[in-house]
Amino acid sequence: MQKLLNEEKITRCALVAINTRYDDDEEIEASFDELERLVEIAGGEAVFRLVQNKSTPDVRTYIGQGKVKELSALCENNEIELVVFDTELSPSQIRNLEEDIEAEVRVIDRSMLILDIFALHAQSGEGKLQVELAQLRYTIPRLIGKGEALSRLGGGIGTRGPGESKLETDRRHLMRRISALEAQLREMDENRVTQRKAREKSGICKVAIAGYTNAGKSTLLNYLTGAGILAEDKLFATLDPTTRKFTLPDNTEILLTDTVGFIRNLPHHLIRAFRSTLDEVKYADVIMVLVDSSDPRCDEQLEVTQKLLFDLGASAKPILYVYNKCDDADPSFYGASSRIPTSSVAYISAKTGVGVNEMLGTLCAMCNGGKSKEIFVIPYSEQGNLNALYKYATVHDVEYGEGYIVVSATVDQKTKGMMAKYLQRRQDNEKNEE
Repeated sequence: MQKLLNEEKITRCALVAINTRYDDDEEIEASFDELERLVEIAGGEAVFRLVQNKSTPDVRTYIGQGKVKELSALCENNEIELVVFDTELSPSQIRNLEEDIEAEVRVIDRSMLILDIFALHAQSGEGKLQVELAQLRYTIPRLIGKGEALSRLGGGIGTRGPGESKLETDRRHLMRRISALEAQLREMDENRVTQRKAREKSGICKVAIAGYTNAGKSTLLNYLTGAGILAEDKLFATLDPTTRKFTLPDNTEILLTDTVGFIRNLPHHLIRAFRSTLDEVKYADVIMVLVDSSDPRCDEQLEVTQKLLFDLGASAKPILYVYNKCDDADPSFYGASSRIPTSSVAYISAKTGVGVNEMLGTLCAMCNGGKSKEIFVIPYSEQGNLNALYKYATVHDVEYGEGYIVVSATVDQKTKGMMAKYLQRRQDNEKNEE
């Protein structure tokens, strides 16, 4: 997909939204603020904002003909090059808006802008494939037979004349490319499943760092593990998941994974394309939800995160809510998360390390969940109990000695009680008593 914004010079942009509930001005401004940050990351400058108070969107132009005339005049007077709508537009609405606005402007929607930023930030091969797949899925219904619209697609499409047969050719070309991308991603997903099974067999607790974009997930992973991944004060600075091994204060080894940031109105094309990556959250044993406590709208961002976790089927997992950037937060903020049990909340600064030790203490308890690593000594005459350990525990090591099998395993309290007579500590105590 051709870049929507010019990276060499600042693109002058107009932001447009519709307010269907006239008393919801704060929500409109919050969404505008986020859209403006997205525009800046993509290389643009938001010159003005335009809001249409309308109970239902206009089918033809989304904002109605009168507002389109006002937008057209503002674009001419302010030398606007790009109009960004804070919603998802239909192909016909984009075409009608570009035809009706007298100034020479391009019209894009929120999804197109986010896709463009993802294309800029994708680094790994899988990340690039996922972004391209999302772009193509978004593009197919928007092949609308207009030369300028077709020129956006790039990749050799749009080299012949317009017409219905041309559109059908383009659609077939894109569908073939989508099938090829899906096949490549399925192969990568199979490798990911194999890696996931190996991690499960190892018994190491898997912790996913999730949360709103720019909450500080990468900064925290860098602070704890020295991962060296990009951590910038930008939305979607990191797209590719990074996993690092980390040892907790109680010597428990865990795997920490930094995941793609969430955002309100995340395009469903991206959720579908990044499903395998987002599954790192679904298959984690514990989730650390990072919240930017310095953001006045952090509660709203937390709600977005919780909804996406629910959609991914991960909301029932143990969750540690980590309020980051506490050194920049308003002191009155603390205690604002009263609806979350205090045992599941930590306040930290991933940049300076403030509160991290306390957070790790809470994480220790959540990762262990009553489990402990034990040594069992099983006589050969009772070696059938080894099968029980394989069934109910995570076996790390097995040594066959003279008359005994020595097994190292991580067990829960129930299994520990069931196998109590084989515990090494108990046997050592019995020998000392003799």
